[in-house]
Amino acid sequence: MSEGELEKWEQLAGIERLDQLLEVAIQFERAAAAFYRQQLDRVSKPLRWLLQSLVEEEQQHEEKLQALRDDATLERALQQRIEQPVIDPRFSDALQPPLVDEMVDDQAILQYALGREQLAQEQYRKLAEITEAGAVQELFQWLADEELQHKGYLERRYYELVHRGEGI
Repeated sequence: MSEGELEKWEQLAGIERLDQLLEVAIQFERAAAAFYRQQLDRVSKPLRWLLQSLVEEEQQHEEKLQALRDDATLERALQQRIEQPVIDPRFSDALQPPLVDEMVDDQAILQYALGREQLAQEQYRKLAEITEAGAVQELFQWLADEELQHKGYLERRYYELVHRGEGI
């Protein structure tokens, strides 16, 4: 692991409270929106609408997480200690979007995006499992469902590109 990767992993491994977990989720959603935004001018025109839609949805996820974090009625709950979350090491890598030059074509962008959405869905599902019933757990479950839906959109476009040989 490089120094930067180790630092990101240590940040995740040190999570003890729900408010810290929300901060990481906010960073993840911000990075997702940034990745999709960076790719808008790099993809074929028919794929741009999908990426623009994903930018907007990831921004909405960030806003929902921020609203929950800033909700004064949940302040005490957010300070509660939580079970050490099971965080996939790949999740720490996804806190920063890849370099734009690493994405060479629509297929590479879709492959990365598919992996990112799958990772997000799995991670939010795990977080919902370790969170007490209530608003935070419901948000993590909703986010997991949203990311699964995003993955579905991307899979359909990927299938059209790769398996049916259609341009995107």
